[in-house]
Amino acid sequence: MLQIGWIGVGNMGEAILRGALQGSALTAEQVHLFDANILKTNKLQEELHVHVAGSAAELISVSDMVLLAVKPHVCSVVLEEHREMLQDKALISIAAGWSQERLASLLPERVRILRVMPNTPAMVGEGMTVFEQGNTLSREEYEFALQLFSAVGRVSEAESQQMDAVTGVSGSGPAYVYVFIEALADAGVRAGLPRSKAYELAAQTVLGSARMVLETAEHPGRLKDNVCSPAGTTIEAVAALERCGFRNAILEAVDACVTKSKSIGK
Repeated sequence: MLQIGWIGVGNMGEAILRGALQGSALTAEQVHLFDANILKTNKLQEELHVHVAGSAAELISVSDMVLLAVKPHVCSVVLEEHREMLQDKALISIAAGWSQERLASLLPERVRILRVMPNTPAMVGEGMTVFEQGNTLSREEYEFALQLFSAVGRVSEAESQQMDAVTGVSGSGPAYVYVFIEALADAGVRAGLPRSKAYELAAQTVLGSARMVLETAEHPGRLKDNVCSPAGTTIEAVAALERCGFRNAILEAVDACVTKSKSIGK
């Protein structure tokens, strides 16, 4: 049974962990955790019955595959300090801005690498994970990684030069959606809805709309047109969004995220 170790269990690392366990892609017996936040790992051990290592070195020694889930600025420290220990291991990295090529430059040749960009809805089984093409995992390891991330949502692949754009759209995208849901609910409260009802309506509307895009394969513009009756209420609202620069705000947000991701990778 493949043993997998988490170095870092922040928000994203924990989301993948919980989603994978809930989706039965892993058993607690396979999982080892290490994080500088000992209180958090101890809490996860108590709740999920996973193993906790006393150091990153200890975790690597008992793991066949290591999930590197630390902040991008910590990556080089972790990799350089443990580079020899990672020899002959499989490494999956979720660090934004760190390409497979850059990871490989700090590691021995016999470390097998897969770079992925997941997102936090993995915690509820609705994640979007993108694998960077050209990984060096063995067939068995790749199938295991695919099974792991498929248990927490959809999995796709992208070329290396597209991964910063992936970060801007799906990696960071949930934050933009949460801002939209919050704003939509605020508007509902302003119009007279109770706060709890406004959040329920806003969140379910986003969920249902997203599912329609995926399941009907219709262009989002056509689905939008289907809601907009001539001289109706919805087209008035869409016109207001256009006047306020809604589309441009999204374009600028993604562009800012992509630019930041590229700067991290330098």
